[in-house]
Amino acid sequence: MTNLIKDIEQVLVIGATGKTGSRVCKRLSKLLSPEKVKPASLHSDICFDWQNSDTWHTALNGVSHVYLTYFPDLALPIATEHIRAFCKLALQQEVQHVTLLSGRGEPAAQECEDILIHSGLNWTVVRASWFSQNFSDGLFKSFIESGQIRLPVNQVKEPFVDIDDIAEVVVQSMVDIKHRNTLYEVTGPELLTFADIASQFTKVLGKPVYFQSITPDEFESGMSAAHVPKEVTDLLLFLFTEVLDGRNEYITDGIEQALGRKAKSFSAFIESNRACF
Repeated sequence: MTNLIKDIEQVLVIGATGKTGSRVCKRLSKLLSPEKVKPASLHSDICFDWQNSDTWHTALNGVSHVYLTYFPDLALPIATEHIRAFCKLALQQEVQHVTLLSGRGEPAAQECEDILIHSGLNWTVVRASWFSQNFSDGLFKSFIESGQIRLPVNQVKEPFVDIDDIAEVVVQSMVDIKHRNTLYEVTGPELLTFADIASQFTKVLGKPVYFQSITPDEFESGMSAAHVPKEVTDLLLFLFTEVLDGRNEYITDGIEQALGRKAKSFSAFIESNRACF
């Protein structure tokens, strides 16, 4: 193992207020120092806007490493153009390493991975399954509070992954050379349907949580009533109806490859996040 902490000048964390970015910032600040972590997002002191490339230049100033997340999702058609331009700029500004958060089963996301891999930059790709924390500090939290998960899916299975595992992989990719130029496909340790998810919440929390399969139209109406922006609803419908079609119904050992331990289970996630529910 070769430790690279001494080579880190400053780490730019794009999406620092997001689910993974906030956790990466916290871990890096503790491991390095707060001064070596540069949080950037639409809502940070350092603004980073994917729709305004002028903000990219400011964010990259003095940076040696980057944690790259794309909002709202790499599945968007414009993402490839943005990732290509960002990688070119990062190379010009002599960034040493970029770790990209990607998604499983999304052709556009895999195209973005290829752009980074062939950019001339040192890289790590973390290709993740659906986040367990979508149920604790994401859009699905209200489902658990109401006791009913209502989504346009049937019996498809997904190996939900704990974001804390993802954040740990990202941090290690910055400080250990063995993770350079490596793709980790990370999942949880078990395949679960959304009905299984409801059952696990019922068991661990001791309160009934049910799953109901609904139509895309019913889902869209519910999101509209909850004042969820249409572009977010459209993206979710794409993920539910196309990506969650069974193509990702397998488990990987990416967490174990990167960290030398097993991935956290969904029931362990619920237990450790009881206060959220």
